[in-house]
Amino acid sequence: MTSVTDSSRPARGAPGRDRRRRGPDHGAWFLVLPALIPILVLSVGPLLYGILLAFTDAQSGRTEPTRWIGTLNFQDLMHDTLFWESFRVGLVWAVGVTVPQFLLALGLALLLDQNLRLRFLARGLAIIPWAMPEVVVGIMWRLVYNPDAGILNETLRDLGLGDSRDWLSGLATALPAVIVVGVWAGMPQTTVALLAGLQNTPRELHEAAAVDGAGAWRRFRTVTWPALRPVALAITALNLIWNFNSFALVYVLTNGGPGGRTRLPMLFAYEEAFRYGQFGYAAAMGCVLVAVISIVLAVFLAGRLKDGLKGGDEA
Repeated sequence: MTSVTDSSRPARGAPGRDRRRRGPDHGAWFLVLPALIPILVLSVGPLLYGILLAFTDAQSGRTEPTRWIGTLNFQDLMHDTLFWESFRVGLVWAVGVTVPQFLLALGLALLLDQNLRLRFLARGLAIIPWAMPEVVVGIMWRLVYNPDAGILNETLRDLGLGDSRDWLSGLATALPAVIVVGVWAGMPQTTVALLAGLQNTPRELHEAAAVDGAGAWRRFRTVTWPALRPVALAITALNLIWNFNSFALVYVLTNGGPGGRTRLPMLFAYEEAFRYGQFGYAAAMGCVLVAVISIVLAVFLAGRLKDGLKGGDEA
């Protein structure tokens, strides 16, 4: 008896059957929408509106309609020495906070990764600055730096190291003093990320290196750092962008003073928009800052992609 098969019916696993079975999953969009709508409304929408505003002469309090002026705001911005000075201050601030922040967080993460007594308590205390709002941190450190009754000047006087000094108002000390606060406030976030990376490093590798006679530094260089490097690069790039965009902490501490020594780009754009009412000009500043941050992200992602391709080729 011969069996007749229907040639029009696709065999199991045939492309036609898979297409019918997998068809467009419209239900997935309904699951994504609750997260997608706030992003579109609160992030993408304001970003597009800000870009559009940068090409207008929008100002506060004017009765005339807003006009389209093309790239005039960007042309004026190219010759604005105050903005580029704030840009320089922002770079010094971002690098000056990010580098010590990473080094101190790395040392603290290595310490907290050891099998110490009361380690759980030390880890809890280490993240306290991260849990505090930036405004509270700024007010607290203003009290520390207070020239008359601040704990810093009181300590220096008790040690005979000098008289009272106004750290936040001095032209030479304002930016370093603010950088110290930025390092203290942001170090817990970096510590947590690095500590997570350390705990994902196989202990067997450390034990094998120790058996081979490798010292602490050699184990760190050959075992710990290669495993920690992706986390370190990612958190450093995020910290650099976050610090460059800082606003609240510096605003509370110095409000950009003295003499613009701590006026970061975001603070400068804020003043142009809400103190002087130049919304179009401030939006142009924001566009420049977004472009710079996008370039930094593109360079970082290109480097990560290159490392990933290189690692795949080696494998």
